[in-house]
Amino acid sequence: MKFEIKRDELLDGLNDVMKAISQKVAIPILTGIKIEVNEKGMTMTGSDSDITICTFIPAERDGESLIKVIETGNIVLQARVFSEIVRKLPTNEVKIEIKDGFQTLIRSGKSEFKLIGSNPDDYPVLPDVKDEHSFSLPADLMKSIIRETVFAVSQQETRPILTGVQWVAENGKLSCVATDSHRLARRLTSPEEMPTDPLSIVIPGKSLQELNKILPDNNDPIEILITEQQILFKTANVLFYSRLLEGNYPDTSRLIPNENKTSVIVNGRSLLQAIDRASLLAREERNNIVRFSTDEGKVIEVSSNSPEVGNVEEMVEAINVTGEELKISFSAKYMMDALRAIDGQDVEIQFTGAMRPFILKSVNDDSILQLILPVRTY
Repeated sequence: MKFEIKRDELLDGLNDVMKAISQKVAIPILTGIKIEVNEKGMTMTGSDSDITICTFIPAERDGESLIKVIETGNIVLQARVFSEIVRKLPTNEVKIEIKDGFQTLIRSGKSEFKLIGSNPDDYPVLPDVKDEHSFSLPADLMKSIIRETVFAVSQQETRPILTGVQWVAENGKLSCVATDSHRLARRLTSPEEMPTDPLSIVIPGKSLQELNKILPDNNDPIEILITEQQILFKTANVLFYSRLLEGNYPDTSRLIPNENKTSVIVNGRSLLQAIDRASLLAREERNNIVRFSTDEGKVIEVSSNSPEVGNVEEMVEAINVTGEELKISFSAKYMMDALRAIDGQDVEIQFTGAMRPFILKSVNDDSILQLILPVRTY
């Protein structure tokens, strides 16, 4: 294998592939990146066996030559070392050549590195994902769905299914739900292109977080292919494979209350800032609890009390308050995560009592719903 490539193109591809590389893998060769070069261009593959990312750099783009292929071939190189070398090469012209088995020469300007590669035949074969179920979502919508749900997955491995986001497609609608059993985030959407058959899958939260980093900032369609154990997301030059979680996701629809006793409409940004300030003292406490109370009128009181540190009280002007007076306590972190997902819009918060789950949603948009379980302090 022998070729020349532009360093910035190589680095862009490496940045994507490195997101799938982990040093904690059972198969040692997975600490490496597989590089394949043919007349069409160069493919790099990285995997930790849960996530696999392939990126393709074409030999030419828009008439400009990106790769000069002298001899085709493939190799596996140590991912961390190779990416650090490429990052620090002195010029944009890079020459890579394999000699004497797996000895790999990397030249740029007056620098020359010799890396010992591995046999590419030992690298695991890519998952075979046929389009049993396939549909597409615009990249910007996909980024929104991930941002509005993935923070609510469980960080505990005691119930592995809750470390993922459930996607359910039926009747022309896609519902994406995450819960750690203390809170819930749901995003509804009706994409133009939906799978023809009903579909229910659970995608690991970690996979979605890594996918989010490589999705383009535009509305280009991302093709999604699903089989029993794998999902594949295809962008213009990147293939992102993830395993799916096995098991039964809990029926979360039963958690969402259909009625409320108190309703508060408030500017999301001003409430977020008030809770952020109140949490400055609550942070000293292990559970980070903030109290929230309404009484007559359109003023909400947000407060926090830490015996060791002090206390804080702040009045927040609401747009509207209806129903019964209420005193409730909750995790400041959970509330701030939920408000950030709704992203500064006017928010309606519906309460059904001091110890019942309450929901937050945008006044103008029913597609995003956040649910939080309160904490007993009163």
